[in-house]
Amino acid sequence: MDWLNGFKDWLGDNAWASWLGVTGLLLIGEMFSLDLVLAMLAAGAGVGMLVALLGGPFWLQVILAAVTALAALGLLRPSIRKRLHSGPELTIGHDRLVGRQGTVLSQVSGLQPGLIKLAGEEWTAQPLDETIVIEAGAVVDVLEIRGATAIVHPVPQID
Repeated sequence: MDWLNGFKDWLGDNAWASWLGVTGLLLIGEMFSLDLVLAMLAAGAGVGMLVALLGGPFWLQVILAAVTALAALGLLRPSIRKRLHSGPELTIGHDRLVGRQGTVLSQVSGLQPGLIKLAGEEWTAQPLDETIVIEAGAVVDVLEIRGATAIVHPVPQID
């Protein structure tokens, strides 16, 4: 059992090296998983290494490493994941026109589709409410695009 006592003595004198090795292994594992869990655990192991270098007792190294890892997992990881996995909302095609306003070029009604000027182009348009008539010159909101026809509703005029 002399080897076990020798190992304990070595570990006590070189705990920082053990923490450094654990940190390195966790970071290498993170490179393969890309889930940020192992990176947060590595941060905890890094704190354990710093405490060991400063001469802290082993129980303090373990406690601070665990607290750091848990804090990183609970506080840092969610916000980092959110930033990494979110991107700009890209609307392409006709969907980018929904919500924009256009100007009626020729009368739009439920009986007879008309024309509107929308994003610099002329579009066939029909009203959402088929009972209304929208006169030329009125401003309309584009609510939907069905094929090549814009479904519109007049913007209320504020006097």
